[in-house]
Amino acid sequence: MADTDQIPTEQFAFTPEQQELRTAVRGFCAEYSDEATVRQLMESKPAFDQKAWTRLGSELGVLGLGVPEELDGSGGGLVDAAIVVEELGAALFCGPVFGTLALSIPALVAAPDTAVRTETLGALVAGTRTAAFAVAEQAGRFAADAVTVQAIGSGETWTLSGTTERVVDADSADILIVTATGPDGVALFVVDATGPGVQRNVLSTMDLTRPQATVQFVDAPALLLAGPDQAPQICQHALHVGSVLLAAEQVGGAQHLLDLSVSYAKERLQFGRPIGSFQAVKHRIADMLVEQEHSRSAAYHGAWALQDNSDDPTLAASIAQATCSAAFTRIATDTVQVHGGIGFTWEHQAHLYFKRAFTDAALLGSAEEHRDRIAEYVLDAVTSDYEVTVATG
Repeated sequence: MADTDQIPTEQFAFTPEQQELRTAVRGFCAEYSDEATVRQLMESKPAFDQKAWTRLGSELGVLGLGVPEELDGSGGGLVDAAIVVEELGAALFCGPVFGTLALSIPALVAAPDTAVRTETLGALVAGTRTAAFAVAEQAGRFAADAVTVQAIGSGETWTLSGTTERVVDADSADILIVTATGPDGVALFVVDATGPGVQRNVLSTMDLTRPQATVQFVDAPALLLAGPDQAPQICQHALHVGSVLLAAEQVGGAQHLLDLSVSYAKERLQFGRPIGSFQAVKHRIADMLVEQEHSRSAAYHGAWALQDNSDDPTLAASIAQATCSAAFTRIATDTVQVHGGIGFTWEHQAHLYFKRAFTDAALLGSAEEHRDRIAEYVLDAVTSDYEVTVATG
């Protein structure tokens, strides 16, 4: 019989502690991620405040949510991490949330218990170092045949050579989690991003708050994190977690835009009346609300399912991404429309969220790709059930 603490409850609801966590992170964002700070940081090198990032880890302890306490984490679970990422997304927080919190830390937690994992994970949880996830994937699915980095060596001595394209947060990362093909297959390595043999070419991207870089390795020293027998499972687990946390971030950004649109519709006057009193604007905002509530449910279903093993992780992650990507881009577009001419200007914050929405929608697979995966999964399940029924007659 499973431990009762691990049995999913019949109805999902946030606990008082989780509500307090949300309040604490929202207060942190008000101090460190107001619009003026975001605009300043996105033009900076690096594009985040190391002091604020360290505070997230050392003082608030939110970088260790989902990391067991015996690994110097904060305990908790994926739902707690999703709450944090949602609030950071609502504030358009500039920092390596995607590369470090959403992908690299989950990969390290799932990796074998070695000194490499312990040392690397401890620094990331504390917020003293940052990471990027240079792992081959296609639409959020680990792709071993797309690995373009070669590993040479054995035991503890390895060097990597090759190139990984479009790595989010790699521009200023201290650590790179890298997949490379060795003599026995694709393995997972830890590389010092500031060490010899590593060159990072920062890319020009639409969303300046989320930097990307192409990383080139030339005989770069590397430490083995997991061998070919475990690396694919670890990478896929991290990509599932990353997809769900990315969905939570999309929920946060969409909620901010919805609140912004409602406020503007109440204040903006046209023909002597608030524009929110006109049917066309009312219906648009109502549709935005429905989209937002749907996406919130999908995101937290994904976090809950992965945390409690209550649903297939591939299906839960794809549902979250398909729903939240579509909702965020739709709400971002509608926000610009509600705001009229001012919504198109550089001075208004709507364009910052618009760019984040469409950038996020391209990370870990588009909504269309995840819908295809959901259909494939469901049709396979139906076919399998039919074959069993026919066989047992």
